Amino acid sequence: MFDRTCWRCCLTGWLIVAACCLASVVPVAAEQIADPWRYSFEQPADNWQRADFDDTTWRQGRGGFGTQGTPAARIGTVWKTSDIWLRKSFQLDAVPEHPALLIHHDEDAEVYINGQRVLAVSGWSVDYAVVELPEQHHQTLRAGENLLAVHCHQNTGGQYIDVQVVDGDNPPPPPPAIPFQSDLITRWGAELDADNVWAEYPRPQLVRNHWQNLNGHWDYAVRPLAKQAGAEQAVPQKWDGEILVPFCLESKLGGVQRLLGADESLWYRRTFEASSNPGRRTLLNFEAVDYRCEVFVNGTSVGRHQGGNTPFSFDITDALRSGENELVVRVEDETEAWQLRGKQVLEPRGIWYTRVSGIWQTVWLEQVASSHVVDLKIHTDVDTGRIEVQPHIEGKQAVETVRLVVKDGDRKVAELQGGTDRLAVTIPDAKLWSPSSPHLYDLEVTLLNPAGDVLDQVSSYAGIRAVGKTRDADGHRRMTLNGQTLFHWGPLDQGWWPDGLLTPPSDEAMLFDIEYLKAAGFNMIRKHIKVEPRRYYYHCDRLGMMVWQDQVSAGHNPPWTRLKPNPEDADWPDDPHAQFMLELERMIDSLENHPSIVVWVPFNEAWGQHRTVAVGKWTVERDPTRLVNVASGGNFWPVGDIVDHHSYPHPNFPFAPQRYGDFIKVVGEFGGHGYPVKGHLWDAQRDNWGYGGLPKTKQEYLQRYVTSLEKLQQLKQQGIAAGVYTQTTDVEGEINGLMTYDRKQIKIPAKQLAELHRRLWED
Repeated sequence: MFDRTCWRCCLTGWLIVAACCLASVVPVAAEQIADPWRYSFEQPADNWQRADFDDTTWRQGRGGFGTQGTPAARIGTVWKTSDIWLRKSFQLDAVPEHPALLIHHDEDAEVYINGQRVLAVSGWSVDYAVVELPEQHHQTLRAGENLLAVHCHQNTGGQYIDVQVVDGDNPPPPPPAIPFQSDLITRWGAELDADNVWAEYPRPQLVRNHWQNLNGHWDYAVRPLAKQAGAEQAVPQKWDGEILVPFCLESKLGGVQRLLGADESLWYRRTFEASSNPGRRTLLNFEAVDYRCEVFVNGTSVGRHQGGNTPFSFDITDALRSGENELVVRVEDETEAWQLRGKQVLEPRGIWYTRVSGIWQTVWLEQVASSHVVDLKIHTDVDTGRIEVQPHIEGKQAVETVRLVVKDGDRKVAELQGGTDRLAVTIPDAKLWSPSSPHLYDLEVTLLNPAGDVLDQVSSYAGIRAVGKTRDADGHRRMTLNGQTLFHWGPLDQGWWPDGLLTPPSDEAMLFDIEYLKAAGFNMIRKHIKVEPRRYYYHCDRLGMMVWQDQVSAGHNPPWTRLKPNPEDADWPDDPHAQFMLELERMIDSLENHPSIVVWVPFNEAWGQHRTVAVGKWTVERDPTRLVNVASGGNFWPVGDIVDHHSYPHPNFPFAPQRYGDFIKVVGEFGGHGYPVKGHLWDAQRDNWGYGGLPKTKQEYLQRYVTSLEKLQQLKQQGIAAGVYTQTTDVEGEINGLMTYDRKQIKIPAKQLAELHRRLWED
């Protein structure tokens, strides 16, 4: 007997979401089928199960109906009351010889077809089952339009109901799991041009003039993984449909909205044109794929990658042919295994959101010389105005010299030609980068052969700035920028979108968030548990927005003791730890040239917090030019530069000078004041929430925000060096954003926020 009391603990491997269930005896792909119902939680009038009953006042929703945590349920509409009544029409081309019901019920259910009761069941099921209709009920069905009506009663525990009419001789499998399908969409998502999606050059700090964007519609298929480890996976012979890259499988903008199970693989396919060019190499670039993938060009495997948050490339030259080429990508994503996943979970709830699988950033091609720049490392010095560029070159043997040109706008301010290791120039009267004056110098790096011919040329940019720390007159540690004390004030920014999930609908949409925050008087953003597209940091660089960059987190947590003495670390095996460190290195490597990034945050709270001292020391040594906040709000270990406390709803800090005297003290999260805006909620039926409960009026919401600012100002005078307010936007069930999830309603205008924030700059 299944123990109903242990559903919650038994179902961590399930993602309970909406169902696209079958309403026809004709087997078709589940994602092609809509499943609209009329439903009521109130006892309807008599004859509610008949076709002539007027249900126009009933609510509309997608099947199935129930609560998260029910086995094998796929929640389209949340149902929490004791009873639910359902009605929907469906079409039959012909009545099957052996009609049946595909049903999953919890608990007691009655099913009616065209007004006649055809099934009554008690108790509950734990999965979908095919129940053949008794022969005496076959005549209730007819060719053409039919009415299916259902009543389900629930006593206790989780609940679920979904019923469909099917052909008993050819029953379809239960519908694939799909994520919750919200009606929310941003204006950029609504205006999306599938033929010109994410068309901007994706790597602003290493730009070449010629490239090929591979975003757009790709074929996709979801298939079971091979049962035996190491078994080869066959490329699908038939594809399930199209997906819009770079949006993930689960997103509205991707066009599929299906969940990928840990026992499934996701396949992509498209073609592209290429030409043979002697002496040139073709690089295939992926900005991010979640989580593990293998890439094939014309049937040849050109590389594998593991890690869902940072860019990678493959040299595909040897697999190419002139003319049309086939590109296939296979993806696996276990989400809640050891992998780094951030806010993604199998069962979205509270602060945890819908999972993301597959390609979720730009895919692109570029041709380069056999000797070419693969990376630049840029270092600056504010005291001397020095810019040092270290090019990483593939195929150095053909390169005689490297030329560096530095421009300030259209004016050349420095030029140097030298060897292949590093070049350094000094800028007279150098202009420094800061939030109030985000000055950037343009760089041009050229590789030359012994004859002086250009082999490769890339453009980049640099901001001259220095991040540091000092003590104020009262002995408190403070953060500095270019030698000046600067209070860091910004929002927690999760970077989630109702239509693209982790992927912003466009570059313009992504920029909108940053510009709003800048206009609101913030000088910093804590980029929370997510690595954004590289263009995000480019916009922060040019607009003057400092960034605290979190590492994407994993699970397997220690006890969360916050700042108490004698903390514990989680016990991580060597292999997962090595992968964690590899992905941390990749993040820093891909982002370290951005002047906007001023703090690295390896851990958030106690999420996957392990080997903290070793991770902290490694990060400090890896990048001594920035500050390290080893565990924002997490268990405190004396490593790095910052001690960070999280406090909701209002900020506070457990001062302990004897423990934290050498550390910069910050409130890394506070606030979270929620305010619901009707018509702009991810799901109006769920428990939308904010920290400290929801205010009754807009004025109360605003007053809570002001109170938090007043308390932060007091803490600043006591030695707090930074504050992080939760958060920029609503996200799914969290309605504690300064903007709604769809960015269509600003809860507090930027101009008003900027005026309120002035108090934080007062001494």
